[in-house]
Amino acid sequence: MGYTNLRYKPSKKDLVCLFRIEPNHREHVPYGKAAEMIAGESSIGTWTDVKTMNPRIRRMGAKVFEMRGSWVKIAYPQELFEEGNMPQILSSVAGNIFGMRALNKLRLEDIKWPEKIMKSFRGPKFGIPGIRKLLKVTGRPLVGTIVKPKVGLGPKQHAKVAYRAWVGGCDVVKDDENLTSQGFNGFEKRVKETLKARLRAEGKTGEKKVYMPNVTAETKEMIKRARFVKRNGGRYIMVDIVTTGWAGLQTLRDRDLNLVIHAHRAGHAAFTRGEHGISMLVVADIARLIGVDQIHIGTVVGKMVGEKGEVEHIEDEIEKSFVKKGRHTLEENWKDVKPVLAVCSGGLHPGLVPKLIEIMGRNIVVQAGGGIHGHPKGTEAGARAMRQALDSVMEGVPLDKYAEKHEELRIALKKWGKV
Repeated sequence: MGYTNLRYKPSKKDLVCLFRIEPNHREHVPYGKAAEMIAGESSIGTWTDVKTMNPRIRRMGAKVFEMRGSWVKIAYPQELFEEGNMPQILSSVAGNIFGMRALNKLRLEDIKWPEKIMKSFRGPKFGIPGIRKLLKVTGRPLVGTIVKPKVGLGPKQHAKVAYRAWVGGCDVVKDDENLTSQGFNGFEKRVKETLKARLRAEGKTGEKKVYMPNVTAETKEMIKRARFVKRNGGRYIMVDIVTTGWAGLQTLRDRDLNLVIHAHRAGHAAFTRGEHGISMLVVADIARLIGVDQIHIGTVVGKMVGEKGEVEHIEDEIEKSFVKKGRHTLEENWKDVKPVLAVCSGGLHPGLVPKLIEIMGRNIVVQAGGGIHGHPKGTEAGARAMRQALDSVMEGVPLDKYAEKHEELRIALKKWGKV
């Protein structure tokens, strides 16, 4: 059967995918044929005609309705999908199609979600408004750090580093992605020590502070760890969403523990980097639907891969129509789905802050590890320098001029420079 209808207008009940394709030219596969094969394989089709096909089932076939160069849009009837089951949805639109011999390259760039499917997921508990209310911070980006070195410190050492960062001006301190509950730093002891340090820092600074313990583990253990954080007065948890998996993330969100969920994207580049795979935009959308409150998106000015166009696609440029410019997707107006806070991290230091905010806006976490702990005068001075860089932007004062009266910032700029 044919899966192409260029006169078809997707309805509000369709799930629409934007793909970028490169057919296998060695086997002389035309673009149109490749697009049809994607639509068939990801909906009701198989490699040959079958006798069990009937008119009712044919109506459930996906439709290729637009082709422009290597860009293809495919509409899927929502009845193909089980509501509230992200693994099933992705097994359809991002499953076998990536292994098809008819394609050299295939990239799922974006998904437009029908309202019924969106409503079947919880979405963020807090999102941007809830996080700002929790921390009592409005109008400016948040400042965050990761305890460094990423592994090796004991619980008390870890808590001490966190305390210095908070006192210096950080709002947020988080575990790194590969610190969970190793022998040198057990989860429960680290959480207790660091939350006690958070309370001391709040008393000293008069500001609300956040600690994000990494609860990533087998699902039952992950839930156990999250509950432990809550019992001990924690407000946040962190989870490695790619390695945990979408089902695990749904389980964590569905427990509704009243904890802010921070999503780390460790491992994403295995399929988001390059021309064959899934875009970070799609990953961010899925995480938002399931219910994370904030997520790493890259920086465009730091050490991690994330071209300016791709990160802005996530953080400031392309609306879900795929073609119109508007609000970034993490803040896009999804009915009854809160906006998600974007976390910028990877090689940041104070000299990059003005450019970062210029590109990304203010609804972000400016999160630096080495750019704080690597300060010549230590963690507390590094946090002060980062907060001073942020203050300079908020006050509209050039970084160099602000540094004249702020020693920590001046030293940081001398070490790392600025853009």
